[in-house]
Amino acid sequence: MSYPHLFSPITLAGVTLPNRVLMGSMHTGLEDKVAHFPRLAAYFAERARGGVGLMVTGGFAPNIEGWLSPFGSRLATHRAARDHRVITEAVHREGGRIALQILHSGRYGYQPLLVAPSRIRSPITPFTPRALSAAGVERQIRAFVRCATLAREAGYDGVEVMGSEGYFINQFLVTHTNKRDDRWGGSYEQRMQLPVEIVSRVREAVGKDFILIYRISLIDLVPEGQDWTEVAQLARAIEAAGASMLNSGIGWHEARIPTIATSVPRAAFTWLARKLKGEVSIPVCASNRINTPEIAEAVLASGEADFVSMARPLLADPDFVRKAAAGRAASINTCIACNQACLDHTFANELASCLVNPRACHETELVLRPAPVSRRIAVVGAGPAGLAAATTLAERGHAVTLFESASAIGGQFNLAKIIPGKEEFEETLRYFGERLRETGVTLRLGTRATADILAAGSFDEVLLATGVVPRDPQIPGQDHPSVVSYLEVLNGSRTVGRRVAIIGAGGIGFDVAEFLAHGGPSTALDREAWRREWGVGDPSDARGGVAGVRAQPAPPAREITLLQRKTGKPGAGLGKTTGWIHRTALKMKRVQMLGGVRYDRIDDAGLHITIADQPQTLAVDTVVLCTGQEPRRDLLAPLQAAGLKAQLIGGADVAAELDAKRAIRQATLLALSL
Repeated sequence: MSYPHLFSPITLAGVTLPNRVLMGSMHTGLEDKVAHFPRLAAYFAERARGGVGLMVTGGFAPNIEGWLSPFGSRLATHRAARDHRVITEAVHREGGRIALQILHSGRYGYQPLLVAPSRIRSPITPFTPRALSAAGVERQIRAFVRCATLAREAGYDGVEVMGSEGYFINQFLVTHTNKRDDRWGGSYEQRMQLPVEIVSRVREAVGKDFILIYRISLIDLVPEGQDWTEVAQLARAIEAAGASMLNSGIGWHEARIPTIATSVPRAAFTWLARKLKGEVSIPVCASNRINTPEIAEAVLASGEADFVSMARPLLADPDFVRKAAAGRAASINTCIACNQACLDHTFANELASCLVNPRACHETELVLRPAPVSRRIAVVGAGPAGLAAATTLAERGHAVTLFESASAIGGQFNLAKIIPGKEEFEETLRYFGERLRETGVTLRLGTRATADILAAGSFDEVLLATGVVPRDPQIPGQDHPSVVSYLEVLNGSRTVGRRVAIIGAGGIGFDVAEFLAHGGPSTALDREAWRREWGVGDPSDARGGVAGVRAQPAPPAREITLLQRKTGKPGAGLGKTTGWIHRTALKMKRVQMLGGVRYDRIDDAGLHITIADQPQTLAVDTVVLCTGQEPRRDLLAPLQAAGLKAQLIGGADVAAELDAKRAIRQATLLALSL
């Protein structure tokens, strides 16, 4: 399949780009230490080699007041510019182009030196910013300009001025965070002078032959955010000030509407890029949840945008563009928008990576080299760990046989992909199915591996990726006909009644609650239905896209109570950047969540529990057990008795919450070492 719009060249500020793919800015943590710059160079070089038209770095602060975190990424000196050359030279050797993002955190920084238009603390950081004086505002503008000129000195092909997501510039634009009464506050014409002045002075300083992207907030998703008249007015002024392109920013970080999680429909916000194209003549880039070449091509072909921004999809597969150009879209390792190894790591102050591609940001450590000696290796279990191990081993030149007792690959991912909002997990199985064929793994489906079968195969090594079994909670009466396991619910082998109690509020408990509350197709596949469900309006009608807009979730299919033994907040162990989404989604489905529960017994009357020494009975039709898992290791002892060398990976090694991120990484690391 060809993608003529995606692979149409375009020229920005005298620089001709071979395609319309912008690798959007994403902070990896490698930006924060100069010692990590060689690794950052390798990371970008691999994606330049993969054919990306233009890449944008993670955010670099223009001064210490704009730091995201103490001693974090910053470009403010000539010495720092020289340090950056290892990055730009590596990219240019591969024929790529790269721009540096200038990001001033404003009140969003996690450090005590914060400055902002007004002294108003953000709900997502513990530090209250200092309100800038008029001279202080001028100082920040000069810092942006200095950073841009240093970026040019460092060899970058351009800069992106970060004006969205609720950071410093965005904070000047709305009355919620700008209470000033000088020339930088008051009317919108005055509030918008900060970004216009920054762009104008940057253009004057860097010249005409340097790409200048402005990332504009198209929909703030906060109650006192900009309306469309203001967004359009700013866009026209930014174009006049000298921007080469406008990139789409969607939502503030403090907004209570998801914007990039798995449950957000693909291309959910590209309609806003179309609106922006009607206001300006410079190119417009669409962003958020564009993760396949088909989606990207459709956005461009429909005229919604001139570019498509993809950040996490290029974490997942650095060769995304090259594969699409070669007609090998089926071989792309698609981003599933889980956030577990990228954004969750970033907000936990850890180096970013990718659940489906653990080599991301670790290119210099996890090097795929041919095996010195080809060996015969058996992998038992075709879940995520087994698939990652088998394909990595085969790609290195080992002779690999993958045994799977089921009729299809996937393991627990076959359950995950049917959860509303997790449909993307099917893409990972499609990718691994293609990779099995490309690497030549011998796949034996419907075959339960035994010690005798494996011994007869004369394997040099056996990897056990046999997964997990549900943990026995040992609740009196759990053999009652009303009791079912999460496996029986998700595979459809048992009927679930109207009133349901779910025991266990970990990741699986939340998934089962979503599954049962929906009782049908997910809105994650329907952009308009999703917007209604979350209350996302048109900023032409609703300030910030939310003011006065009511969320309209579909009624729940069942009455559900989600319970846990722990006394803390249910779902506290869910992803740092997605846990709130899951909790909010269940609240919209009127799921009751109870903590500090003791399970007494189950009988014809229902589930008997005690909370704070007060016994009560939940009169439910069905009790679902989501009480954790145990490793499945029944094959280990027979293999050891037969003298075969075996190693455990994935859930068979550690069964905690079916951690696919850990399983795939562990399997990949082991496969690279054998």
